[in-house]
Amino acid sequence: MADLTAYLGLFAAAFAAATLVPAQSEAVLVGLLLGGSLSPVTLLWVATLGNVLGSLVNWLLGRSIERLRHKRWFPASEQQLEKAQRRYHRYGRWSLLLSWVPIIGDPLTVIAGTLREPLWSFLLLVTLAKGGRYLLLASVTLGWL
Repeated sequence: MADLTAYLGLFAAAFAAATLVPAQSEAVLVGLLLGGSLSPVTLLWVATLGNVLGSLVNWLLGRSIERLRHKRWFPASEQQLEKAQRRYHRYGRWSLLLSWVPIIGDPLTVIAGTLREPLWSFLLLVTLAKGGRYLLLASVTLGWL
């Protein structure tokens, strides 16, 4: 039961960290890896799945954001949104390989949804980016490198 709780906690932390909610999944993953009682491969899969699904929520929010952008309470100005869209157009879908980067990654996944990035390419690039980050972190933590 404790194993399931640990995996669910990691999933929740990774999911929250990928949304616009401030959270830290790397510390949870490293702590569980150093604990040594759980499968590192399973931990990597759980963290990656949670983080990618959190990014998918951002993408879905981005898909519906256009109809809300003119509301007074909208969190970004028209200029901020247009600037982000211009940057995304400039670098294209490959910018999603930076979706793991703190501060810029979460808004990037929202903009990808706003600009109607196809789901298949979104999931592929975000999974590569986020899974790669967790793999590198686990490799350093466990001395695989």
